[in-house]
Amino acid sequence: MNIQLVPLHYVYLAFIVLIIAVMVRRKDTTIICVAGIMTIGLLAAETLSGSVAGIFNSFIYAAKELLSTIFIISIIVAMSRVLIRTGINEVMVRPLTRFIRTPQAAYWSIGLIMMVVSLFFWPSPAVALVGAVLLPAAVRVGLPPIGAAIAMNLFGHGIALSGDYIIQGAPKLTADAAGLPVASVMAASVPLVLVMGTVSTLTAFWMLRKEMKSSNAQQQTVKLERPLAEQPSVELPLAPESHSSIEVHTIPLHLKKTFALIIPLLFALDVVLMFVLNLQGGDATALIGGTAVVILIAVSLAAHRYNGSEETTHYLIEGFQFGFKVFGPVIPIAAFFYLGDAAITELFAHPLPEGSHGIVNDLGVALASIVPMNGTVGAITMTVTGAVTGMDGSGFSGISLVGSIATMFAGSADSAPMLTALGQIAAIWVGGGTLIPWALIPAAAICGVSPFELARRNLKPVMLGLTVTTIVAIFLI
Repeated sequence: MNIQLVPLHYVYLAFIVLIIAVMVRRKDTTIICVAGIMTIGLLAAETLSGSVAGIFNSFIYAAKELLSTIFIISIIVAMSRVLIRTGINEVMVRPLTRFIRTPQAAYWSIGLIMMVVSLFFWPSPAVALVGAVLLPAAVRVGLPPIGAAIAMNLFGHGIALSGDYIIQGAPKLTADAAGLPVASVMAASVPLVLVMGTVSTLTAFWMLRKEMKSSNAQQQTVKLERPLAEQPSVELPLAPESHSSIEVHTIPLHLKKTFALIIPLLFALDVVLMFVLNLQGGDATALIGGTAVVILIAVSLAAHRYNGSEETTHYLIEGFQFGFKVFGPVIPIAAFFYLGDAAITELFAHPLPEGSHGIVNDLGVALASIVPMNGTVGAITMTVTGAVTGMDGSGFSGISLVGSIATMFAGSADSAPMLTALGQIAAIWVGGGTLIPWALIPAAAICGVSPFELARRNLKPVMLGLTVTTIVAIFLI
């Protein structure tokens, strides 16, 4: 199949290369993306006014596509704020602390609980929900704070966020950019997420246990050499100072226990309904979002009583401030990459030649006709590209690019979801909060450790995980 490439295709490809180069230098890509939108608009509309208007219209297009994702994250964060401030989150998690008896149990318990909570609340709110309660219990049984931070990172910002099977923000971004159904990308990501998560968490655990054994041996030597009176006292770390300023509203203990029981049951019921009613994508997100709003209102009324209506609004404002702060940098980038698919024909009248299926699809067909494409080349390319796009510390800002490139390198329709999922996993594991220091701040702060030290500890497990996951993807393609 011969595809006629026009200047529009080459300009789009040139800006993709430029965006990757800027990301490698850890610089912001917003201005580059806006310049790309304006240049493409100038070629498509053939007028300066149409090009300038295309910038705003592309932002609106991207915002409409991302609106459900922004809303669900904002609502979940708003709900998590009221749970934290009322102390309900502590009651929810407290029964789980009885299972934390050893450092090994602490590592896996914190990790698995963080993963489950992150699937529903996203990792940033989950750090506050889980860490403040479980960290003291973990340290008490001998797990170093750095070990707790590693577990929260790898299970929450790694496994849960890279799959994002409940809120579905990540797969929607990549699937839309690749022109694929969200369900196909999610299904393809399951074996890759399992491999990546298993390899990275086991490697980190092995390294941590080895270090703990060495540290214990040194401590025993010190104890033998020092008189008993000279032994240093051990103090548990205090909760982060940022949490001491949070106002906790008075709710009777029995009411806290009631909410702590009902809230997990409601979300569990949502999951059951997703399977029974076959709810996916926007329908599944709407169910979770609606449940979160109901919980937010109920807890706010119980906590603030006569001021419940006003306080509910305040919590929603906090949530939306967080949501738009996170996705503010994403919208210009997504706007550019949406032009590679359906947005170009919706925003501009017939800019592509007859028979075109979109800029990215055209480039993919043209590339396949001149370059011998295979699963190995495609998989390695997607892992590297995903990792590079994650270097800005967001994890989300570049996954639209990942989806676009996956379509270009896919040798068949069957391989496209797998390559898209692989790039998504690489981007989020690197940039979503496991390797880039400025993305590690929430978990590092609550555990009282350096984000740079945490990034260093995560490096080997994550890199080994990406290597093994890429090899597995090659065999699955």
